[in-house]
Amino acid sequence: MLLISKIQKILCIKPRGIGDIVLATVVLENLKNAFPQAEIHFLTEDFGKRAIENNPFISKVLTYQKNDFILSIIRKVRKEKYDIVFDFWSNPKTAQITFLSGAKYKIGFDYRGRKYAYAIRAERAAPEMHAAEANFQLLKAAGIPVTSKNTHFYLTEEEKKFAAEYFHSKNLTNTIVIGIIPSGGWPSKRCEPEKWIEICRELERVYQSRFLILWGPEDKEDADKIFSSLKEISIYAPETSVGMMAALISKCQLVIANDSGPMHISAALKVPTIGIFGPTNPQNHRPYSVNSDFVIKSDLFCIICNKLTCQYHHECMFELPVQPFIEKAGKLLGRR
Repeated sequence: MLLISKIQKILCIKPRGIGDIVLATVVLENLKNAFPQAEIHFLTEDFGKRAIENNPFISKVLTYQKNDFILSIIRKVRKEKYDIVFDFWSNPKTAQITFLSGAKYKIGFDYRGRKYAYAIRAERAAPEMHAAEANFQLLKAAGIPVTSKNTHFYLTEEEKKFAAEYFHSKNLTNTIVIGIIPSGGWPSKRCEPEKWIEICRELERVYQSRFLILWGPEDKEDADKIFSSLKEISIYAPETSVGMMAALISKCQLVIANDSGPMHISAALKVPTIGIFGPTNPQNHRPYSVNSDFVIKSDLFCIICNKLTCQYHHECMFELPVQPFIEKAGKLLGRR
């Protein structure tokens, strides 16, 4: 049993994946409720820092580069003198960091080859459990109650101002604006531009909406193709930082996105969100909020293949039915 009065400093570790880091924020409110007097710190790779910045539950963010020498990371952690370390990643590297952290309580998943690192070990998440709620396994193992299931992403005032001015400049303030996000970490996760165009055309016909195409450097080719066919009903967003993209997302009435980090940011911002799924399982990775949904062509024999690239003809995207988008968009728009 943890001695609550003795806990002054807590470290959470989740090094990578913008979406994974956002989903890990589900534990923060629970930790603060359990240890109101404690500082909560977060360790992540440099590129993931924006996913956790500005969070009122976090006192400090520690970062490192992917190729940093592990002893330099461990020295940085030991210097803080943590009482508890929660390793929400539990891979070989983070297990080493946790084991050598100097913390009294070291908590991680009961994975083979990494058990040595943790004084308190959590059971693996059940196959049907959402990735956000898998993080609760560590809280459960430590006897910490789950009192909140909210994920979090916080905007700066500068980012909010940028988004408000951008929407005003494009005359979008009194319009149904649907953000579309063609990004995806794997090629197989990316809905084809032709299908995006079909979905948007039908949504515009039904809801007279306009579309804000949000993109990152790896999405530019798909974003260009989509915009070239939808110029009269869409706006091509400028190149932005993660925070500025999130601010633009926050101004949309609805977001449709591939399974990606921006999809999870949208859900954390409480924007109605529809996720597009094919190779990954929506049961585990769908947008995690009450005002969200997903579309998947579940009748394919190869669906939820977990392959980085498609071995066939990407039927899970090319053959996506459009009608579910119309129906689910209507429900979510009405709810908002």
